[in-house]
Amino acid sequence: MKTLSLKLDDDIFEEAEEITSKLHLARNRYINEAVSIYNRVNKKRLLKKQLAIESALTSKDSLEILHEFEKLLDEN
Repeated sequence: MKTLSLKLDDDIFEEAEEITSKLHLARNRYINEAVSIYNRVNKKRLLKKQLAIESALTSKDSLEILHEFEKLLDEN
């Protein structure tokens, strides 16, 4: 486990303290869970962005292949 020094805005800290108190959860555990969730969200965002880039790169080829298939169907 890594040790981390963290500076939080006062309002974020106070809100986190209130929530951890109500949940009877250690601040460290709460922050670990929050970072874990945020990591998953951002991994999905990065994947979506990468898929959009790759889709754009292949869209022209996909259309050309589709037209070729249509020609083959028309011939039969």
